[in-house]
Amino acid sequence: MCGIAGYIGKKKIETSVLHRTLSIMKNRGPDHQDYRYIEKNGIRIYLIHSRLSIIDLEKRSNQPYTLDDCTLIFNGEIYNYIELRGELKKQGIECITTSDTEVLLRYYLSHGEDCVKYFEGMWSFAIYDSRTNILFLSRDRFAEKPLYYYQSEDGLYFGSEVKFIKSLSSKTLTINQKHLLRYLVNGYKSLFKVDETFFKEIREVPYATNLIINHDLSARTIRYWNLSSTPKKMTLDEAIQGFREILLESIKIRLRADVPLAFCLSGGVDSAAIVSIAAKYSNYDVSTFSIVDSDERYNELDNIQATLSDLECKNTIIHIPTDRFHERLTDLIKYHDAPVYTISYYIHSLLSESISQQGYKVVCSGTGADELVTGYYDHYNLYLYEMRNHPEYEKFLNDWNENTGKMVRNPYLQNPELYFDDPGFRDFVYLNNEVFAGFLKVEFNECFTESYFCDNLLRNRMMNELFHEAVPVILHEDDKNSMMYSVENRSPYLDSKLCGFAYSIPVEYLIRDGYGKYILREAVKGILNDKVRLDRRKIGFNASIHSLIDFKRKENRDLLLDGGLVYDYVKKEKVEEVLLMDPMPNSYSKFLFNFINVKIFLEGN
Repeated sequence: MCGIAGYIGKKKIETSVLHRTLSIMKNRGPDHQDYRYIEKNGIRIYLIHSRLSIIDLEKRSNQPYTLDDCTLIFNGEIYNYIELRGELKKQGIECITTSDTEVLLRYYLSHGEDCVKYFEGMWSFAIYDSRTNILFLSRDRFAEKPLYYYQSEDGLYFGSEVKFIKSLSSKTLTINQKHLLRYLVNGYKSLFKVDETFFKEIREVPYATNLIINHDLSARTIRYWNLSSTPKKMTLDEAIQGFREILLESIKIRLRADVPLAFCLSGGVDSAAIVSIAAKYSNYDVSTFSIVDSDERYNELDNIQATLSDLECKNTIIHIPTDRFHERLTDLIKYHDAPVYTISYYIHSLLSESISQQGYKVVCSGTGADELVTGYYDHYNLYLYEMRNHPEYEKFLNDWNENTGKMVRNPYLQNPELYFDDPGFRDFVYLNNEVFAGFLKVEFNECFTESYFCDNLLRNRMMNELFHEAVPVILHEDDKNSMMYSVENRSPYLDSKLCGFAYSIPVEYLIRDGYGKYILREAVKGILNDKVRLDRRKIGFNASIHSLIDFKRKENRDLLLDGGLVYDYVKKEKVEEVLLMDPMPNSYSKFLFNFINVKIFLEGN
């Protein structure tokens, strides 16, 4: 894991600016920093790298890394680099390092832009090819690793973080007010539905996309991978065993590192399954980190303890502090170059800090399982819609009534046949957005939309969550929180083979006996303890805003109500009304957290 930045164009960038940018990149790569300058026929190329050493810790693998007139800067990991290195050896190509960096560049030399099709991993990288005079930028299949860019009149700037581009270009960026309003009114699920960021000049390279910059500075983009939802004929047992085998392999290759790894552990199936597989199948010396909230709605300590007792592994429990909320959130927003998207990721930063303090440079988390094999309550409603003509429909409905239906708090989702009359119903996604739009002094109205991926209603919803609504948000926050403390985050469920297989499983197998994520639960039977494996609750990595800040204290209320640029957009009396709510509905709690973030973000920019 590292930080990258660069430029291609006609502008000359002063050495002082390059060093200033490298100093800003220190969090992402404290182990080595350098840059490479190339000039070809009036076009200047700057490639800047800051290294967090994970694989092959020797200086021979430092970057920028050059072979055969091609220079690479790379952020991420190619997990199958050992297998790829073996293929190179069969072709008579001997690697001089033991790094995935060299393997990546040698695959580019052999396969050109198609090299990415061979990689299992997470990445954002840039290769300048002096033979063809092109700059080749690429981002991994799920957009685990960030890659921002700014197209100016004189060329193209790019980087792992917005602040790198801002430093390199020496440009004052313009706040994207529409994106701020989108975040306030519609929440985090709206942010990655559009090709925008919180700054008007900045864009992101999309997931599974290559961006090629030619010598004349013209650009072209190529989507090199698409996930298809194509159910195949298989038995339930074949679905479970197939998923199990690929998951075991995915975790095995994601444990590859020349430094120790840590694991995030919640009370849910996703993270506990990863930890249990690592301990029992890979004999890994597991060290886990958990957050515990005193609010019983979010407290998963009993499940966490069940996994710890089963594995007898090390664990650090972090209790959510109520002090320094404003200062800590301000620091996070400054590092993120954006508001923090959810309360969960304010809390997640506490994990990242603790992991770093104990000397770990890599952590594994359970991102993506919900979107692969169903994990959200509304997935059951969608499942019932897809199973409406199935001969066992009445059993599926009864399973919902006896199990999941008793836990659902959302009033819309309490109707198991919600989608029968209106398959397009999505009002619960942007819950109360019309109310929050009424809190604004300016007009904002953006209706919910979703992309078309396939005809199956459940699968299409899950793929929207995977590529636009849920996973991109999690990955963005995971990356920023982890790299703030020089920690790499890995997500074993986001494996292209595992994802492809999951989306080939017949839909009828995804939910059984009232259990969502049935395939995963059965795949880890005998590995994960049954208390966690068979727990139907969907708590999620969350906390109450009241666990973070006491709104009864005058100084905290004053921080929110003391004016500022945010009140150019938001009616103060509406914020005062929300603060008086007791109890405060969950959607209003989310709005208030977003409001605080926007206030701080505007004050810092």
